[in-house]
Amino acid sequence: NDYSLFISLSTDKIFTLLYRRKERDSMGKELKTNACRILDKAKIPYEEREYPVDENDLSGVHVAEVLGVSPECIYKTLVLKGDKTGYLVIVIPVAEELDLKKCAKVSGNKKVEMIPMKDLQGITGYIRGGCSPVGMKKAFPTFIQEEAEKRESFIISAGRRGVQLVLNPKALCNFLRASFADCIQRAE
Repeated sequence: NDYSLFISLSTDKIFTLLYRRKERDSMGKELKTNACRILDKAKIPYEEREYPVDENDLSGVHVAEVLGVSPECIYKTLVLKGDKTGYLVIVIPVAEELDLKKCAKVSGNKKVEMIPMKDLQGITGYIRGGCSPVGMKKAFPTFIQEEAEKRESFIISAGRRGVQLVLNPKALCNFLRASFADCIQRAE
């Protein structure tokens, strides 16, 4: 079957059926993302969730709406550069904002800043809207928002726009040799 069937529940409780053509190689074999291949090799269970990409809205909150899940379930992957340790990866819920001071402290830096978007692909191998903490060009220190540790599963990018992965945060954290940490801004 060349098409995946997606059912999303809109806010007015109407089911929407979405079809997306599965990507295949020249031999007709379904293509997996690099992140999926790495997780398969490590025997880390995951579930793929595909969705139609809206090039005008690549936000994680929009992805949550399309997938019919709460934004607290989907985590975005952000890449920063520290003044002492170099590049680092932060994985936080899509509706949250980074607290750069907290990120600096947990990563052993005095100061951190987001890398320019134009540098993302060169550093990670991924593009905006399709950046996964799994399968970057190099292994960078990674910090996952601490609330994820209490979850049975969460959703991260599979490394390609239109594909997300549902997996266990603790399994991902162990595999990446990451740490759970508080990296987001909190209301005072």
